[in-house]
Amino acid sequence: MKLLMISGDRSILQGKKGAFFYTLEEFSKHWDQIDVICPKVPSAKGKVPSPFSNVHFHPNPGGLLSQPFWILKKGKELIAACRHDVMTVHEYPPFYNGLGARKLAKSTGILYMIEVHHIVGYPVAASFIELIGRWMSRFWIPASAASAKAVRIVSLEIEPVLMRWGIPEEKIRVLSSFYLDREALRQDPSIQKKYDLVFCARLVANKGWRELLEAVAKLPAVTLLIIGDGPDRKALEAKVRTLHLSDRVHVSGWLATKEDVYRALQSGKIFVMNSSSEGGPRVALEAMALGLPIICTNVGIMPIAVEEGANGIFTSGASEDLAQKIRLLLGDVTLREKIAKEASTVINLFERKELIKNYAEFLQELPTLRS
Repeated sequence: MKLLMISGDRSILQGKKGAFFYTLEEFSKHWDQIDVICPKVPSAKGKVPSPFSNVHFHPNPGGLLSQPFWILKKGKELIAACRHDVMTVHEYPPFYNGLGARKLAKSTGILYMIEVHHIVGYPVAASFIELIGRWMSRFWIPASAASAKAVRIVSLEIEPVLMRWGIPEEKIRVLSSFYLDREALRQDPSIQKKYDLVFCARLVANKGWRELLEAVAKLPAVTLLIIGDGPDRKALEAKVRTLHLSDRVHVSGWLATKEDVYRALQSGKIFVMNSSSEGGPRVALEAMALGLPIICTNVGIMPIAVEEGANGIFTSGASEDLAQKIRLLLGDVTLREKIAKEASTVINLFERKELIKNYAEFLQELPTLRS
């Protein structure tokens, strides 16, 4: 079967081996052909080679404002030439994917599913922009869902929200995207625990990095490794200097492969996930699978994955509460080891090959579903 994918993810075309790369690595095995329509990649020159023989990328030569028109134009060309069986659409603000996909479906009749991995700003907006994104989602997601055959969500957290917004329950399908690779997630006891804490995320407001730094500032001698990059990196580094933490906080930036990330994660004693809103995050589950005790906020997939006091500890996300939970775990080696041992069993809930197979099979069955 052939799949048309409408995505905003350009990381593969930028040479990055992130979550999208490792998803497609396994997902592509279930399809004869996948065509991915995505936004422009500024660094790309000419035709960008795909790392997978049956996956073809079609970046927009123009800017984001033209993306809905590019989806319609390129999508019609591809469907006419390849006769795709189904389409999937990653939907999020500013909703250029959904707008273009609706026009394409109306023009060609292709059946499609929208994927809502996360409602921006839910349950808590970390910025005014996130507040706008949440307001836009209230109107745009139901509009996209109305003409879609199904709506994929990746955790139960947002299902009641979508139902309140008028999307029928029978149209919503929970298909986890938190794929854990059992073979890659092997603990390496030879890695030295150089840091007390490790944090890994795209550096944006909702990840709670400000509160984490403030918590570390309250805890003398506690060290922190920050893995990741993003729009807030300069602000984060300035905050580190302001709080006089330069000798205790190291920012590694983006790491090239998941193997590099997994080694870096294991150099910490405790993993911290302090987001105010989330779709996942997958990296928190990966840290658990690698045997790290976790302190996390009660958002995204974490309410399902974490049992308080058994395989992790919840925090409100405020710096005072976070500092208290960090102090507790650092001061109790027995508790830390107990939680770490239990956390590692999370891989049994999110095994990569099985979850990706379920995702592919659901898409392939989409034409047979009742409307």
